[in-house]
Amino acid sequence: MWQSYLNGFKAYLQLERAMSANTVEAYMRDIGKLVQYLEIQGLVISPENITLDLLQDFIKWLNDLGLDARSQARLISGIKAFYKYLLVEDVILGDPTELLETPRLSRKIPEVLTYDEIQRMTVAIDHSEPHGLRNRAMLETLYACGLRVTELINLRITNLYLDIGFIKVLGKGDKERLVPIGEDAVKHIGFYVEGVRRHLKIKKGNENVLFLNRRGSKLSRIMVFYIIKDLVKLADIEKNVSPHTFRHSFATHLIEGGADLKAVQDMLGHESITTTEIYTHLDTDYLKETVLNFHPRNVAMRGR
Repeated sequence: MWQSYLNGFKAYLQLERAMSANTVEAYMRDIGKLVQYLEIQGLVISPENITLDLLQDFIKWLNDLGLDARSQARLISGIKAFYKYLLVEDVILGDPTELLETPRLSRKIPEVLTYDEIQRMTVAIDHSEPHGLRNRAMLETLYACGLRVTELINLRITNLYLDIGFIKVLGKGDKERLVPIGEDAVKHIGFYVEGVRRHLKIKKGNENVLFLNRRGSKLSRIMVFYIIKDLVKLADIEKNVSPHTFRHSFATHLIEGGADLKAVQDMLGHESITTTEIYTHLDTDYLKETVLNFHPRNVAMRGR
């Protein structure tokens, strides 16, 4: 239904607009995200029947997923270009994108860190201190897996399947999900467990908790906030950064890299798509492949 229009749009951008190959591919990815959204929602709608309301729902859905405002604006630009093409070709009589704007949300969209800023934060960690090894492992895990802070501090050792590159996360509503974890995070968890955690006197009831304070107890949410605030200051980053910023950065970086939206939703454990029967239809091989191919940490490692 969409493919013939997409093929025509690509030719239009290449021949009539004389755009570079990279720009053309970016536009095609943008329209591809809209097509993915329709599939996820179970909507069978041709391009000429798309409405403004549906497009606004799509942008709101992307925002809830974690895509930052800049990326939303660029994606809207791509969709507008597509519908301009359909007008030129007389496929449609009216343009549904004419009044499409980035939604004015009641809550502020959280900041998103660049990959360079995340690097600066990890470099700012004092790895000679025991808490430094723990903090590096925590940051790498937050960014590698897109976890909520509560999910991070509640991670259980028995839910780590690092040999196959997965962790099991207990999310909102006690819903479990499997999330791929990259090699960098696995490496630093190993450094922390072997170099620090095994030497702690662990308090009763915390034996299975991965990240502990120096007294052998589970970390509090507020402690993780303080750790990140300190690192932001040391890295000289002028953004309002919290643990949740890493979750949004995870989602934005994967989507910007071209990852499949459904896979990102599954990994985030987003309420709109998580079900109590998640393991009956979750393609874990595909999720792992998504992280390996599109997460900046893994892309950077391949370039070494």
